[in-house]
Amino acid sequence: MIAVPDLVARARALADDLLFPAAAEVDRRGAVPRSHFDALAAEGLYGLAAPPGVGGAGVGMDGIILVLEAITGGCLSTGFTWLQHHGLVAGLSGSDRADVRERYLPDLVSGVLRGGSAYAGVIPTPPRVRARRVNGGYRFDGDAPFVSGWGGIDLLQLSGREDDTVVNAVVDAVEGDGLAATPLELNAAQATATVRLALTDYFVPDERVFATVDHAQFVGANTIGSRFNGCAPLGHAERCARLIEEAGQPDTASALRAEQNEIRKRLDAGLADPASLPSARAAGADLAYRSAGALAAATGSRAVLAGEHAGRLVREATFLLVAASRPEIKDGLLALARR
Repeated sequence: MIAVPDLVARARALADDLLFPAAAEVDRRGAVPRSHFDALAAEGLYGLAAPPGVGGAGVGMDGIILVLEAITGGCLSTGFTWLQHHGLVAGLSGSDRADVRERYLPDLVSGVLRGGSAYAGVIPTPPRVRARRVNGGYRFDGDAPFVSGWGGIDLLQLSGREDDTVVNAVVDAVEGDGLAATPLELNAAQATATVRLALTDYFVPDERVFATVDHAQFVGANTIGSRFNGCAPLGHAERCARLIEEAGQPDTASALRAEQNEIRKRLDAGLADPASLPSARAAGADLAYRSAGALAAATGSRAVLAGEHAGRLVREATFLLVAASRPEIKDGLLALARR
């Protein structure tokens, strides 16, 4: 088991020494170097969501949150892509399908295999992705509009709904036989390699299905994932605060950090009170956006030059307003805009 302060310190060092210095070039090229993900794997950061018994770091919720904030604050494209991996690890870790766990989990935890997720389409009603039982497995139809890491991930958590049941499977992240990927052109975080997946009578055999759960149970379990998604805006806001401080505006940086601390408390409280989590998520995204704007003001006219951190962070803050969002978060953001 790794000590929490040690792992967090290593994550912060990785963000400061490798990810952030390269972030402008990653943004310019629209691609994350494979070496970034290899460095995360070398530090044991692909097993954050796994229990210690299968090689997980065993740092607990607080440690995971601090690591997620650090990495996403170093390079949003790297961090956001890597963040998707943990949903699959968590899902397999909790599965009662020992055969599926043993086949995939060890290599996912070590980072030999890298995962992504396509499960958001089962949350709304009607669902965007449907599953239907057939002989030997399930057929999936629908579309997953925002799947990150395509071309760099090996496996994908694919979820579909059959009536009130959510079917969760692990599939190969490759096109063909009813699965087609359309690259999306983003104005920020293009390096996340995000695609829209279209599923047409896509067959998944039973040996790839790791869980079937009630829809309400699935939505309830998504509370932890939603809390983790709240880390990226706070990591982004902290990076902005650090740059604002370096620009000679320590009072502004201090005020923004005080807001970070309050929002972090609200996000943590949302684990016990899920109904409060969307408003906390909205507050975090709003803070990231305002922090980036404050950085642009502190930087001055240089902020509009290509390759400057301030301009990129403003664009990435826009991405965070809508990434991993839900209607309740959107409503919360619009309510904040009306204050």
